[in-house]
Amino acid sequence: MIPYTPARPAKGIPVVDLSESFADGPGRAAAVEAIHRACRETGFFYVSGHGVDQALAEGQIEAARRFFALDGAAKRAVAQRNSPCWRGYEGTGAQVLDAGSAPDHKESFSIAIDLATDHPLVLAGIPGQGANQWPAALPGFREQMLAYQAAMVALGRHLMGLLARSVELSYDYFADGLREPQCGVRLLRYPPQPVGATGNLLGAGAHTDWGSITILLQDGRPGLEVRTADGEWILATPIPGTFVINIGQMMERFTAGIYRANLHRVRNGALEAARYSVATFFELEPLYRVGRAPSCPASAEYEETADLTVSDHIEQMARASYAPA
Repeated sequence: MIPYTPARPAKGIPVVDLSESFADGPGRAAAVEAIHRACRETGFFYVSGHGVDQALAEGQIEAARRFFALDGAAKRAVAQRNSPCWRGYEGTGAQVLDAGSAPDHKESFSIAIDLATDHPLVLAGIPGQGANQWPAALPGFREQMLAYQAAMVALGRHLMGLLARSVELSYDYFADGLREPQCGVRLLRYPPQPVGATGNLLGAGAHTDWGSITILLQDGRPGLEVRTADGEWILATPIPGTFVINIGQMMERFTAGIYRANLHRVRNGALEAARYSVATFFELEPLYRVGRAPSCPASAEYEETADLTVSDHIEQMARASYAPA
């Protein structure tokens, strides 16, 4: 358990302008340099100029509000426990991200890439692969979710290219793992922080993300807090028109610790209003094996575990984060 202490305003999370990074040239080189510095210092950065339509982003926050406004029966009809591939609705207290703390004070709804029953990954029984669940009688919800997911796939592919360049590899280094990338989109609702809560209760306990990169859309209410290299907690204050990007454990392992998957948490300090956000977990293909980058020196702290697939790692971490039934 990591006991809660108040965060201070951010002064170390940079904004990286991607507007000139979509073609090779000085603009891409500048973005790559900024990303390299951010990944070494905090593991977090904002992106502007990302190419995602603002109306689509605003529609995604509204989709979260609409879903969580459904009654309990409608949400339970698409409960994650009914899904063999970790998709659907979770109520408050379902997950424990900081072992030893109280279960997280949040509810969520998740989708990923929709795969038919005859898809090779489904037939092979690869964990996490299959079909989404969709709530009934919520017009336009599915269309909005899938349009947003498609935009995140495009942005995620580009970010992976920039990350490869940031450790002196080619922009298309990950191409073999990006033909059918994984892209989980998770709607999140954080109720107000209960007054006098015990057990280190937070919206999301302190944790590092498990995979490659997370793309976070915030609704304008503060709540995300990031731990710096010197152990202080800072606020990742929402900036209109941006996404917050952070690297996960797979990218830390890929760079043998040159980049760090940094601890972060969520605490909704509002007294009456819920906080909404959308976390996209963009991952390489499930069977892609992530070894150490050839440009990064070996480190005694990181085992050479090239035989571990993306799917193996995510499944292990997901199971470890859920409270016993």
